[in-house]
Amino acid sequence: MKYLQFLILASFLAVGCSTSSVATKSVAETEEEEDTTSENTNGEAQYSYLALGDSYTIGESVEESERWPVQLTEELRDRGYAMAPPKIIARTGWTTADLIAGINSELNVQRDFDIVSILIGVNNQYQNKPITEYEEELREIFRKAINHSKKMEDGVFAVSIPDYGVTPFGAANQDEIGRDIDAFNEVFRRVAEEFDVSFYNITPISRRAADNPDLIADDDLHPSGMMYRLWVEHFMLNVVEKLPQE
Repeated sequence: MKYLQFLILASFLAVGCSTSSVATKSVAETEEEEDTTSENTNGEAQYSYLALGDSYTIGESVEESERWPVQLTEELRDRGYAMAPPKIIARTGWTTADLIAGINSELNVQRDFDIVSILIGVNNQYQNKPITEYEEELREIFRKAINHSKKMEDGVFAVSIPDYGVTPFGAANQDEIGRDIDAFNEVFRRVAEEFDVSFYNITPISRRAADNPDLIADDDLHPSGMMYRLWVEHFMLNVVEKLPQE
């Protein structure tokens, strides 16, 4: 039974060499796609946003407009910031090592952004990667994120790992998953503090899905657009402060 669960969850989290359409696109195809998300700008774009992550950042199983980086961009536009479409470097199934490789492949060394977000780690947890390895690779991601931020650490923020144990798919192992996610998030928070980067804890919000199925996507695993909206509402005012104030 555990083996069957592993096979099913692997199909969602794309462990290893995923066969999903998102994971198998070439770097060039994905960069072109991600640079054209959320193109409805108000006049000439002045501010840029880089979102780094995995399935939660790419918005597995939700519409493109419901991805939380896209929702965040739209909220910033509504507040008068002429935001460019978000540059998203993320794939379903990515671990910290995969994200490092993705950043190296997809970003020009001189390309900088006004704000940069990081959300990574659920696949390290799921694949039973050592938490010490996660910590080491996470530091490398933070260094890269800061190097691609115009305001260095002041322009970067981290978003905690949601708890998929409260979803229908993870319910059978809810307690164990919850403990693991808390442990990984503690490392995530501590590394963010080391780099003086803002850390926004959305994990308690993700756990509301235990009582509200509308917060879960149709795949019974990933967040819905409504859930992503709650995340954005949670940290919106903090992110606004990272942009130049007139």
